[in-house]
Amino acid sequence: MTNPIQNAVESRASINHFQPNRPLGDDVIASLVSHATKAPSAYNMQNWRFIAVQSEAAKERLKGAAFEQQKVVDASVAFIVCGKLAAHTQLAAALKPSVDANIMEQQMVDGWGAQVNASHSSDSVLQRDEAVRSASLASMTLMLAAQAMGLGSCAMSGFDATKVTLEFGISANELPVMIVAVGHPSAGNWPQKPRKALSEVLSVV
Repeated sequence: MTNPIQNAVESRASINHFQPNRPLGDDVIASLVSHATKAPSAYNMQNWRFIAVQSEAAKERLKGAAFEQQKVVDASVAFIVCGKLAAHTQLAAALKPSVDANIMEQQMVDGWGAQVNASHSSDSVLQRDEAVRSASLASMTLMLAAQAMGLGSCAMSGFDATKVTLEFGISANELPVMIVAVGHPSAGNWPQKPRKALSEVLSVV
């Protein structure tokens, strides 16, 4: 397969065993997050934040909040991917670069702002749904970027969100959605596991 995106999708597997003591440079971490921010989000709210946990002390703290999973400390970096609640309140600022680049007109941005305020301001469930959707899409994009760089990754939902919030000073308007462990795979990892047949999951109407 020659298409690099298809190759990343087909070759990616969840890595449970990483080579410890192999840190990533700040430039690599920044590149991974930069790619992750290219993920889509409703209204282009970009309602996410990334905490790159890389020091040994910080990884130990995260391990304690992640039910003592060893891959948190063995991975080069563990990203806490947060979705932001009340993201509609900063939509104008998020879209200003698109206006400055002549991609969107201010009138359209104002219209989107009115629309999202009407739908989101009094709906905490919708705010939470959008936070989870956006953080999940960003997490997947980050993992594909890691795969393209020759790194392994694992999406982790097994953690105590309250403990993570307290340990890492996550605000009341942020929701820790995913931990994405990234690093160099060691021996003993499974290959990509078979998926259900398309006939079980696909309907064409």
